[in-house]
Amino acid sequence: MVADSRSSIIDSPQHGRTLVEMVTVVLVLSILTGIAVPRLNFGAVWSARADAVVQRLATDLRHTRTLAITDAARNPDGFALLMGGADPHQSYRIVNRHDQTVVRTCNVPAGVRCEGGRRFEFGPLGNLQNGSDVCLGIRTEGRSYRLEIVPATGAVEWQRDDNQK
Repeated sequence: MVADSRSSIIDSPQHGRTLVEMVTVVLVLSILTGIAVPRLNFGAVWSARADAVVQRLATDLRHTRTLAITDAARNPDGFALLMGGADPHQSYRIVNRHDQTVVRTCNVPAGVRCEGGRRFEFGPLGNLQNGSDVCLGIRTEGRSYRLEIVPATGAVEWQRDDNQK
């Protein structure tokens, strides 16, 4: 009986792969990847990043304005969104102008250029304070946007610049 159990193990089919088969599969996949990656449209990825950054900046500018309005009784100085770094800006932060505390800090993703305005200061009525910038440009390889703030009301508007492609 011992001999029968050994012969059944020896006669069973093998399901493993050889090293040559594995190397062949990896080689074929490498060749296909080398052909496919250069053909990918990375412009679409950069465009999506620009879309996200412009929407986030517009939201944060509106948030800064809202903070200035809602905290007006305790903070007559308002709030500011300050761009960080030289042109192009690498980051920005929202600051309480009364006591200089930082409310939020955000980084601009690599490949996205924020250029133009540096200081966007909102007073207790939600309007832009004197000396504040009113415009900020955002662009990548595929898209370009212009963020503008209406000084009298503090309303934030943005539009895509169709001249850039």
